[in-house]
Amino acid sequence: MDDAPYPTIIIGLGNPILSDDGVGWRVVQLVRVAVREAGDERRVVVREACVGGLSLAEMLVGFRRAIVIDAIMTGNDPPGTVSHLALADLPGTLNIASAHDTNLVTALRALRRFGAELPPDDAISIVAVEVQDVWTFSEECTPSVEQAIPGAASLALRVLRGE
Repeated sequence: MDDAPYPTIIIGLGNPILSDDGVGWRVVQLVRVAVREAGDERRVVVREACVGGLSLAEMLVGFRRAIVIDAIMTGNDPPGTVSHLALADLPGTLNIASAHDTNLVTALRALRRFGAELPPDDAISIVAVEVQDVWTFSEECTPSVEQAIPGAASLALRVLRGE
């Protein structure tokens, strides 16, 4: 795996036509530009996805590290709050777990049991943005979430650099 051309994957999750739920996609667009400008495209893959659970876990196969950017709705922080979470912190996220699928932790465990080559749990980071509206059809985020997008991208890039 050390000679893997892409040791890190960064995935922006969500639905880009459901207001704040598209924040992961919006953040990852900025991250993609920064990765390209830094010349890191040979070691970092940047993707958008509307998946959770098993489908998300399958996207991590073959990578040594993963950064997942997603909306979160805990009600504990104001909309627009950006957090860096560990895999163990995931139960409150929106797209990492699905009623039609298993949660990411369980999916990773199952794939590892079948021999899939996945990043270890401590090499999977979550950049979460507290959101307000994930139900309204809109390609725009609410103002507080929109303002958080550059900060979330910056955090994802710091995580990528190991800071």
